[in-house]
Amino acid sequence: MPEAAALSRSRLARLIAAGAVRRAGTVVTDAKAKVAPGDVFEITVPAAEDSHITGEAIALDILYEDDDLIVVNKPAGMVVHPAPGSPGGTLVNALIAHCGESLSGVGGEKRPGVVHRIDKDTSGLLVVAKTDAAHHGLAAQFEKHSVERHYLAVVYGVPDVGDPRLRGVRGVSFEPGGVIKITTQLARHKTDRQRQAVVWSGGRHAVTRARVVEAFGSPGAAALVDCWLETGRTHQIRVHMAHAGHGLIGDPVYGRRRKLSQKALSPAALAAVAAFPRQALHAATLGFTHPISGAPLRFEAALPDDMATLIETLRTSA
Repeated sequence: MPEAAALSRSRLARLIAAGAVRRAGTVVTDAKAKVAPGDVFEITVPAAEDSHITGEAIALDILYEDDDLIVVNKPAGMVVHPAPGSPGGTLVNALIAHCGESLSGVGGEKRPGVVHRIDKDTSGLLVVAKTDAAHHGLAAQFEKHSVERHYLAVVYGVPDVGDPRLRGVRGVSFEPGGVIKITTQLARHKTDRQRQAVVWSGGRHAVTRARVVEAFGSPGAAALVDCWLETGRTHQIRVHMAHAGHGLIGDPVYGRRRKLSQKALSPAALAAVAAFPRQALHAATLGFTHPISGAPLRFEAALPDDMATLIETLRTSA
């Protein structure tokens, strides 16, 4: 197939089964049929069908949009894609309504092509494809780990490269410039299928790097940390920071709310930490190559109000 056709193996398999592929004028419906040298196949690609997902007029914070893709700053609390527990009100519902006829079709359906996701209660940047060609091009970049993705997180404690405890944590290593590298395998938790867990055999390879941006309180009660991904696994930053002993403030699954010393932070800061309602995680930077034009693109999204307020409260803590 010409690369410009942007037809995936799964899409081709569906087209074969639907009778849209001919060899010498004869329809071929057997995907395992033998192919001889010199055979010429004609593929009829039907117009994209309307999505089964309903568009919803939901306000979006759009940083960039063209004929091929759209970059959105997702608010905390919004699910990316409809699922049994969240059938509506998602980013995909909003994008279908916003993009309208500019969606030329992804996988034969008029819908946005989601190539990466962030958790419901994580805020920040996402790039979404509007065409098959853009979807394939972006997916290839994510697969090659060439996409720049930086997250800002507020964590318990200060991940200090000089901390003997941290140096003893399996999978943790250090790089120049105060960078902490966390390398593990990640897999579904054995007893809680909604969670991910660090494993050392099986699972999927995962690498996170982190560096302290600012420390708060005394002695080292909390920190603002810049985390960037080499791989992109489900809950990766949340799991890795918890594995290193520095879970995210507000994380109901991996953070395990800590009881901080009354002397570590001011009463206002202690109250702000205890009341923070979600994991303090924001996808702040996203950089990639435009899949069609080849132009380098890089976007930054300011911290949402809740995280900015939390950080300012910690910063001014006596």
